[in-house]
Amino acid sequence: MKSPERPSPEPIGDKIKRLREIRGYSVRHAAALAGISHTQWGRIEKGQRSADNRFQLADIAQALKVSLADLTGAAGLVAGDYAHTRTAVAQTMQAVIEADLEDPPLAAPVPMDLLLQRLDLAQSLRFKCDYTGASTVLPELLKGLHATSFGQDRPRALRGLVLAQETASFVVRYLGDPASAVMIADRSRQAATALGDPVVMGLSAWTQAHAAAGCGLYPRAQRIADRAVADLEQAPGLPDGREMLGQLLMVAAFTRYAQGDVGGAASAVAEAERLAELTGQSAALGLNFGPTNIRFWQVNMDADGAHPGRAVEIARHVNPNDVPVVSRQAGFHIDVARALANIGQDQAAIRQFLLAERLAPQRVRMSPIVQETARGMLERARRGTGWVELRGLCERVGVAL
Repeated sequence: MKSPERPSPEPIGDKIKRLREIRGYSVRHAAALAGISHTQWGRIEKGQRSADNRFQLADIAQALKVSLADLTGAAGLVAGDYAHTRTAVAQTMQAVIEADLEDPPLAAPVPMDLLLQRLDLAQSLRFKCDYTGASTVLPELLKGLHATSFGQDRPRALRGLVLAQETASFVVRYLGDPASAVMIADRSRQAATALGDPVVMGLSAWTQAHAAAGCGLYPRAQRIADRAVADLEQAPGLPDGREMLGQLLMVAAFTRYAQGDVGGAASAVAEAERLAELTGQSAALGLNFGPTNIRFWQVNMDADGAHPGRAVEIARHVNPNDVPVVSRQAGFHIDVARALANIGQDQAAIRQFLLAERLAPQRVRMSPIVQETARGMLERARRGTGWVELRGLCERVGVAL
């Protein structure tokens, strides 16, 4: 049987127009609900403005009474062999559902050393942005950790389960299923609560908050992060506690920024910076917390905020190699590229996208946000320079020429 072909991505502006018309909303009414001008909404629908601002897309999705994935999800469904990817995601989700600590496992326990090797592999593939590769490892890993958590190795298995579920949540999200990422993150809370380790509970909260933010649910993500910060502050001095607290503060800052609370975001960043002075750049828990990662977060926020030029200025003083993790480096280059495109420096933006693609081709080619930024640059490039490089990028990310 012939495998399903890669779906042809629909421009986000076209989706917005179709969903608005289904609702029976005028452009003026929909724009008022989203808190943007009707002129801006109209330009997005017509493809005259790139629909690549995550904060604005969350407002548009809320105005249209749809999920953020309804606007951005389709592009993430493509990665190499489409049928293989969808099968791997489905099997991962089945394993997550079955890894219920209230239900005894059907499988036999697996030696913990073998499970830790599989966990290291899944995390390594995820950090390299090989999401399809990680998704093939995760189902058996989750089943094995679930089974082993009912035996003598329960504490190590529960900790491993939270780490595996954090990895699974990110993998499934970047494979285009952000709602399922939320479910995986919520499942991690069960294992973290059973273990009772404050730092591991913080890691579960980080996973939940990040997954909620990926769905544009910024108020919920902020509440989760704020509660976790307060809880972890009550248990100082724990191994990896400062790194975990710092990362929770950064997701709290991001979600405040996304809701327009720039002052609250700055306060959270300042608190995280004080912790980073103590931790340095750390690899604890795979969080990569530290001074450089804080700069990554600031670039990430300002790329979608009112001052993309500030993101570009911050990036000039950042050495991404200080965080030796492909996923973080690639994310940094993508954010810098979007900021550059937002201030009209398309040639520099193309170079940043190509750097990101060289590091993490799956991450770039599956991203609907990258597609939208590239689509906007394409319209401008038809009238200027840089056509050859941009044409190649557009072809690889699925933008029609």
